[in-house]
Amino acid sequence: MAEWFENLQNRFYLNFIKDDRWQYITRGLWTTIQITVFAVLLGIVIGFLVAVIRSTYDKTGKLKIPNFVCRVYLTVIRGTPVVVQLLIIYFGIFASVNIGKMIVAVIAFGINSGAYVAEIVRSGIMSIDKGQFEAGRSLGFNYVQTMVHIVMPQAFKNVLPALGNELIVLLKETSVSGYIAMEDLTKGGDIIRSRTYDAMMPLLAVALIYLVIVMLLEFAVGKLERRLRNSDH
Repeated sequence: MAEWFENLQNRFYLNFIKDDRWQYITRGLWTTIQITVFAVLLGIVIGFLVAVIRSTYDKTGKLKIPNFVCRVYLTVIRGTPVVVQLLIIYFGIFASVNIGKMIVAVIAFGINSGAYVAEIVRSGIMSIDKGQFEAGRSLGFNYVQTMVHIVMPQAFKNVLPALGNELIVLLKETSVSGYIAMEDLTKGGDIIRSRTYDAMMPLLAVALIYLVIVMLLEFAVGKLERRLRNSDH
């Protein structure tokens, strides 16, 4: 037992303490957090825009061409792997442009997330009773004013937990950022593995960090859901 514990200590020292290798993990974690935060913000903006266009078409028949463009966007993005999208954007679209990898990652993951956010928000809009639109017209609101002041606040409240879950999914999807040589959390663990030839400990550390973050986010989403349910009573 003592020999096993000593071996564990030696491996921990080799993987994280020696040459300050723990910094690969901390730098990678910070990169992952930045990508996730900015990508989810971009995804929300894209998602709400697409959702409004599609729900407007469903309810009024207007915006036919923008709705067609949105449907193509949703089909392509949801039908292809995020890692392929990341590689196409980095090595294809921005290959001849001097642009930072962080920006490319945010754009790629934001576009991907936007497709899923769009369907989440659209389902929230379509779940609002038609009487709410009639109530808006009775108050003298046009369609846009009704959407902004009456429908969207209710829809946003209904889909907020689902958006929280999308944030969790996006966080884990950013683990493929290493495909464009970004030093994210997963790549940080892989760099340590390449230095020490010990795959288990650094990758377990990466998995544990992801697990802790996801559990914290799940706790926050669960608490938010309970608060929203209580506010409906």
